[in-house]
Amino acid sequence: MRKNELVCGVRPVMEALRSELHIEKLLIRRDAGGEGIRGLKELARERDVPWQPVPAEKLDRLTTTEHQGVIAFISQVEVQDLDEVIAQAYDRGEDPLIVALDGVTDVRNMGAIARSAECFGAHGLLVPKQGTARLGSDAVKSSAGALLRKPICRVNDLAEGLARARSHGLRIVACTEKAEASIDDADLQGPLAVVMGAEDTGISHPILRLADSLVRIPMAGTIGSLNVSVASGVVLHAVLRQRLRTA
Repeated sequence: MRKNELVCGVRPVMEALRSELHIEKLLIRRDAGGEGIRGLKELARERDVPWQPVPAEKLDRLTTTEHQGVIAFISQVEVQDLDEVIAQAYDRGEDPLIVALDGVTDVRNMGAIARSAECFGAHGLLVPKQGTARLGSDAVKSSAGALLRKPICRVNDLAEGLARARSHGLRIVACTEKAEASIDDADLQGPLAVVMGAEDTGISHPILRLADSLVRIPMAGTIGSLNVSVASGVVLHAVLRQRLRTA
């Protein structure tokens, strides 16, 4: 982790929260107290920035800088509003295509998915603020810079974000090995939100219940699943193939 991705100390973190920086989350020492820490927590709530109580040892491992019990993670990626990203796609006469990620926590997978999203014409990525990979320099590097070009929409709750996408006319298609329909047979045209899940747990049941349809990637080998970034590329290519066929 690069040091310039962290802001340490009560006053510097307070100023970061008041600035235009995109702060992913705060780590606050579990036993930290006092007026400054209380003010940080209140400002974090106002700015909708999640914070997590952690032992002092975790903070000490992250930095040798005097942290005063608090560290802020600064995103390298600009966050954009989901409604605006969808509206801009419609304004260009295009069917919006959003890639929603449920529980994808590996930064390399996040970067590779963003790269596929850029290559296959997705308009943005939709990710929850918590339980997702950090959008720091490692993720940007893995994306070959795509994370700096592709809109990233962060929401408090993925289900709420998908509901907003649906209100704009997007169908929700979840990719899961539990599905009966193959992506080769599925209708992947029109405004779409494609949901991909974590490799170990897959898409959570509440998100699966929101989906308009479930699709799977047909496979012939003995291993039952793909890396989530590879699977995302396969699904997005299938979407693009259908769109090009009717263009």
